[in-house]
Amino acid sequence: MEARHLVMIGLGGVIGSGLFVSSGYTISQAGPLGAVVAYLIGAVVVYLVMACLSELAIAYPVSGAFHIYAARSIGPATGFTTAWLYWLTWVVALGSEFTAAGLLMQRWFPEVPVWIWCLVFASVLFGMNAISSRVFGESEFWFAMIKVAAVVGLIILGGAALLGFHPMAAGGYPHLFENFSTAEGLFPNGFTGVLVTVLVVFFAFSGSELIGVAAGETTDPAKNIPKAMRTTVLRLVIFFIGAIVVIAATIPYDKAGLDESPFVTVFSSIGVPYAADIMNFVVITALLSAGNSGLYSCARMLFSLSAEGHAPKAFGRLTKRGIPMVALIVSIFGGLASLISSIVAPTTVYLVLTSVAGFATVGVWMSIVASHYFHRRAFIRNGGDLSSLPYKAPLFPLVPILAFVACLGSMIGIGFDPAQATALYFGVPFVAACYLIFHVKYGRKGRKDSGGPSRGKLASEDGQAGNDAGKVPAGIGA
Repeated sequence: MEARHLVMIGLGGVIGSGLFVSSGYTISQAGPLGAVVAYLIGAVVVYLVMACLSELAIAYPVSGAFHIYAARSIGPATGFTTAWLYWLTWVVALGSEFTAAGLLMQRWFPEVPVWIWCLVFASVLFGMNAISSRVFGESEFWFAMIKVAAVVGLIILGGAALLGFHPMAAGGYPHLFENFSTAEGLFPNGFTGVLVTVLVVFFAFSGSELIGVAAGETTDPAKNIPKAMRTTVLRLVIFFIGAIVVIAATIPYDKAGLDESPFVTVFSSIGVPYAADIMNFVVITALLSAGNSGLYSCARMLFSLSAEGHAPKAFGRLTKRGIPMVALIVSIFGGLASLISSIVAPTTVYLVLTSVAGFATVGVWMSIVASHYFHRRAFIRNGGDLSSLPYKAPLFPLVPILAFVACLGSMIGIGFDPAQATALYFGVPFVAACYLIFHVKYGRKGRKDSGGPSRGKLASEDGQAGNDAGKVPAGIGA
């Protein structure tokens, strides 16, 4: 894959239901200005995480490498836990996205059962992932283009309407930022409303880390990964902040929520014909795009775990095109199992799964920035020359420390929101269980050789971190 594929994989993984649906919840909780502030905080943290990720992805250009970073920079138990957290995140997301996309198809095909659409979408995404990584990258490129077009359309048309150009709108239309001034002030629920919604915003930005998952299947990682990171972050800031400003200025905060996509509300207010149908199609595309990226990520995580000796060897088998087919099959069945649990046991099994998945996103970010911190320290301690690095995150150690503290703060903050606190109740025990399982099952063997080369060796060889890191599974997806 090339830089353009990485950029669209990053954008495609991020621009989804978090922006198209959950942005209404953020505005209702934080207020118009508070929502903008929350998304600005999220954008800053994404930049910090992506800066750390880029340096690691070039040092360890391994497909599905999140747990590799942690295993080699922190310890194999942390790598094991990170991998299973991220795998579960996307497996649960797959089930949710298949179900949601099937429900949205009912608008046009009410006579077709939802489960049939779920199987159709699962088959399509499996086929895209089973052919080659290039097909996955190309399909994700066009999926993301549709979503980006919808966001750009919202910013241009909504911005023009706020300036007074809304010939098709029925009735009155807000002018500029008059909705930002509420009867309760700029922050109607206080600044705590902003802090509580920050975790929701982090979830909205989750998916940007997929650039790291695809590192091992990227041509010229030293050139393309930093380029994709900078482009992705810049576009995310423009798209997310621009869209939130337009939505918050158009919809009164006390009328925003999860009942309807804010995009539908804005386009309908402007008077765009068939706005609901257009956005129904875009949201279905967003769900399939996220599912496409999720299935890719799940398979690569299992492959990478197998390469480290922490999952069955079968997960490491590749087809002639470099696809980890067994890992892909297990992941798609995991997604379907999640789908079934969402129907059969939504208040028990599925509640636990979704809670852990939500918790895991920020947990993985914390693992990435902590891995970068220890990786760079080891590199310097062992005499590495910073000028030899193709890319180095700026302002070390401030960047990884700030990112870690921000993520930790968001974790603590959700404990004060009853609607989100479930993530902690199930997430923390899940992490503890992963560490326990690792030490019981792998124990001395895992500490001795499963984490790959030692930190010092990786950080000092030839003055360049990770020269040997890509040798294990770097050929995947060729």
